[in-house]
Amino acid sequence: MNNRVYVFIDASNLWEAQKKKGKLFDFAKLKSYLQTQFNASVLEIFYYTAFPKEHTRDHSVQRKHNFFVFLKKSLKFNVVKKPLKQIILQNGTIQEKGNMDVELTIDVVQHISNYDTAVFFTGDSDFLALVHYVQNKNKQVYVYSSNNSISHELKSNADYYVDVLGVKEDIWRNIVFKSINQ
Repeated sequence: MNNRVYVFIDASNLWEAQKKKGKLFDFAKLKSYLQTQFNASVLEIFYYTAFPKEHTRDHSVQRKHNFFVFLKKSLKFNVVKKPLKQIILQNGTIQEKGNMDVELTIDVVQHISNYDTAVFFTGDSDFLALVHYVQNKNKQVYVYSSNNSISHELKSNADYYVDVLGVKEDIWRNIVFKSINQ
């Protein structure tokens, strides 16, 4: 049986799961896991992220761009990225925003005839309407997130919910890290 699977990864939402685990995803292992888990005849993975503009940090952002190149060239991910938008608040501080919800939604809708199963790596309740749209097109919807970063609405409305922190297969890098927010 053919199972065409499209995976849509909201990188900022996954960051919360990685912080909770104290490890980063190994995206090569994750891709292999998804291929096996869904017995996919076609597996397309989209990765959505926003990144800091050059010279907005005390450090180089080149490693981040090298990571995007790795995902695209080595793992054949569809990397969708844009620079963080900087908003100057009234008190003079700078707030950065990098929401990728619209880009993700457009790709889900645009490719709807190309897949049988949609897999979302997000916990954002903003995607609830999109989940219903995909289900109304007779597609299965899986949501991967973690219990610490998923909305109740998304968890209860997807066809299947998987807590990435409970996945038994090894999908993590061996490097343990402590986030600056812990």
